Amino acid sequence: MARKPRLPHRWVLAIACAACAGRAHVRYGGAAEQPRTTAAGVDASGVRLSLDRGWRFHLGDVPSPKITGQDASYRNAKAGVAWGAAAPDFDDSSWREVDLPHDWVVEGPFDPNENAAQGYRPRGIAWYRRTLKLDPAVRGRHLELDLEGIATHATVWFNGSVVARSFSGYTASYIDVTPYARYGEDTNSIAVRVDADAMEGWWYEGGGIYRHTWLVERDPVHVVTDGVYALPRLAGDGTWVLPVETTVANTGRGPADVDVEATLVDPSGHEVASSTARVRADPFAEAVARVSIPVTAPHLWSIDDPALYRVRSAVRKDGTLVDVTTTTTGFRTFRFDPNLGFFLNERPIKIQGVCNHQDHAGVGVAVPDALWDFRLRRLKAIGANALRCSHNAPAPEFLDAADRLGMLVMDENRNFDVSPEGLRELGWLVRRDRNHPSVILWSVFNEEPMQGTPEGYEMVRRMSAVVKSLDTTRPVTAAMNDGMFQPVNVSQAVDVVGFNYQNTQYDRFHAAHPTLPMMSSEDTSAFMTRGEYATDRSRNVMGSYDDEAAPWGATQRAAWKAIADRPFMAGGFAWTGFDYRGEPTPFRWPSVSSFFGILDACGFAKTASYLRRAAWIHDRPVLAVVPHWTWPGWEGRPIRVMAISNADSVALTLNGKAISEQPVGADRTATWQVPYAPGRIEVVAKAAGREVAREAIETAGTPAKIELSPDRPALDGDGWDAEPIEVRAVDAAGRVVPNANMQVDFEVSQGRFLGAGNGDPNSHEADKEPRRHLFHGLAQLIVQTVAGAGGPLSVRATSAGLVPGRIDIAVRRAEARPSLPPAPPRRSTPSTP
Repeated sequence: MARKPRLPHRWVLAIACAACAGRAHVRYGGAAEQPRTTAAGVDASGVRLSLDRGWRFHLGDVPSPKITGQDASYRNAKAGVAWGAAAPDFDDSSWREVDLPHDWVVEGPFDPNENAAQGYRPRGIAWYRRTLKLDPAVRGRHLELDLEGIATHATVWFNGSVVARSFSGYTASYIDVTPYARYGEDTNSIAVRVDADAMEGWWYEGGGIYRHTWLVERDPVHVVTDGVYALPRLAGDGTWVLPVETTVANTGRGPADVDVEATLVDPSGHEVASSTARVRADPFAEAVARVSIPVTAPHLWSIDDPALYRVRSAVRKDGTLVDVTTTTTGFRTFRFDPNLGFFLNERPIKIQGVCNHQDHAGVGVAVPDALWDFRLRRLKAIGANALRCSHNAPAPEFLDAADRLGMLVMDENRNFDVSPEGLRELGWLVRRDRNHPSVILWSVFNEEPMQGTPEGYEMVRRMSAVVKSLDTTRPVTAAMNDGMFQPVNVSQAVDVVGFNYQNTQYDRFHAAHPTLPMMSSEDTSAFMTRGEYATDRSRNVMGSYDDEAAPWGATQRAAWKAIADRPFMAGGFAWTGFDYRGEPTPFRWPSVSSFFGILDACGFAKTASYLRRAAWIHDRPVLAVVPHWTWPGWEGRPIRVMAISNADSVALTLNGKAISEQPVGADRTATWQVPYAPGRIEVVAKAAGREVAREAIETAGTPAKIELSPDRPALDGDGWDAEPIEVRAVDAAGRVVPNANMQVDFEVSQGRFLGAGNGDPNSHEADKEPRRHLFHGLAQLIVQTVAGAGGPLSVRATSAGLVPGRIDIAVRRAEARPSLPPAPPRRSTPSTP
């Protein structure tokens, strides 16, 4: 890749410092060092305490009282003085108590007068408040409030002082609250006003504090959040080296000379090597300790074998350990070749990617950590090896999961903005995510009107410079849907050119620019409704034979063929992996979510998922057949039967009678018109004349019982672990009944019900009510453990006339996440002028 010029030093420092209160302390899948008790009873290496529990929530604004009079005006201009809901003494006892992450929008009703793009749900303004007490033993320590994501605009008060304003729902706020902190019996207050009417996107964005919150307590001399940069490099002579940069801050009263030791720990837990550097950190300044660790024959990270190393950065002052942080990293090489595509560890790999928004059925954008694993595992099961974060910084837990599971990531910036705030947000994204081996691309925008103009070119030059000042190991791209043939355009300022819906332009651009690597940053936009096999626009329903696509897009098969047939195309990202709320194209009300997904909003398979499996999986046979074979009243009428396979041919039988054997086409399908008769339809896939796979579907009877299947057989009893449970109606023989749409009611004991969905883009049922109608035989509920509940988490599902379903999910003993409980409020200052 081309190496971009670095920014002037002053600009780099300003951007880095603005983004530097970082996350490396306990993030990236590795636990922090265990707390070490000193004589004063304080953890010498710092601790990260969850604040997720015990918030007070009020939907609607709480206007501050009008300020009149000289005395009130004088006080209003002072630090620590806030009125109304921001005041430390505000009485919030009537407010609802909630735990975080929290998305209030998903709790609301559907309204045809609201924004279709945002899923027809009201957004608005709301307030959150929380209290906490601090042990006097931590006085003199550095205290940081970390708010990982608030949708959308937010103002934060700590003890009555405004300490932060956030202008992006996807960017974290790391706030030094040390100057405002009170200790002992004096209660501290946090107040957050959230304005979700402010939109950043044209999809469902939710509203509220929808990611985690933390209080980080450290020594005054400490590693800043996101302050470790440790990404291995392969030298030209074939040797590996791990350069480690550790940024140390000092909020103490005098300069500190410290030793910073970086230790590499391999996937099995053995220390490989370490190196130490000495730096001086002046008060309210930062110092970067740089070391280089040579590594022989490391275990490489790949999509099939995602080996992860850890880097432990320890800071010692006068020989005493004052801070330690652990960061996950991985050894791998990759490159984009303008003629041969993408290589990972010098192995050619086609990027088989999907684009995804971040909401999920039942929970909106307040996604439990474990659900990121579930979503990525569902995508890997269909052959996907990459995900594009569309169109914003993802949750850090998602990147942890991508590292662990072996999923490549195109990490995308939200706003095309080169103002100081826009560049700060971009710098924060790179600084937070640059250690993840899964991340292979930085994307600076998506489909911007200025992409084909000199102004857009100059903007991307500046954004690319910010990225390169923080990470030179990955290329910069931008998702362009036009303008790439203009005399001056964005493609001239990036390292890899991303094309959105430009499959007819691939050859033309490659011929004109043979030295520029190319990929499809977004393609497809095909429509399907799970379980429906005939398009009926009067019912807002799309058929599932891959015949329907947006005017700007292509079917699943056509979009991938345009990429697969061109060696110079590094790969592509289909729109989308999962269905998502909002943007109900090609319809409007009553449709409230998308039809684009390869999987539906719950992760249930559509026909698109079988098509992608057949195209993307090469190391084993793939075979599926659609539609289902339960069509009462259709006897004798022809049904279009599609077999999907990566084999050479497929033979079809109905009730034991051979229909025919057909070759599998270049689009991985074979199709028949079969007169419907109840019974059994079977397909046999053959390669070189030999059977390699067999699949059968049978006509289902009437629904007899409800079955429940958890994603995992056991959960951690820490109060945070969660999982989806598949709900299905089956007949007496255990076959899923594809036309079953009855209501199912849920009871959860020894656990928490988080939400339910069914994948129907036209459903207006409440996500947070413990009931749901099945959609084509299926629904999903999401449950979470309760710390200290004691015993298995039990779920019972009932539906009129059916045998109830019940499961007991084992709950393992697990330590609760370190946290600070809420404290009684204080009443020491007036909340009105």
